Amino acid sequence: MSAEELEKYETEQELTLYREYRDVVGIFKYVVETDRRFYLCNQVDVKARTEADDVFFEVSMSDAWVWDMYRPARFAKTVKVLTFKDVNVEELAESDMQPPKP
Repeated sequence: MSAEELEKYETEQELTLYREYRDVVGIFKYVVETDRRFYLCNQVDVKARTEADDVFFEVSMSDAWVWDMYRPARFAKTVKVLTFKDVNVEELAESDMQPPKP
């Protein structure tokens, strides 16, 4: 596969992922962003944990959708993330759940 074909494939995958996001965003209540992934979910719990003087975050989500173009199934019943980096959780406002009209 040439570099051009690979780039075209990745562009098509990103567009497909965006369309899926646009279709599902309205059924979720929260947006969760970690250093590695972006999630939509209906329940989220973030706990700061300490172990050997290190602080990390345990993020538990249920009824989730994962932004990952290489993942064949993006819906997950439960997700647990452990990270030493920042975690951003936002509750979606009703107006945020409506994607822009084309």
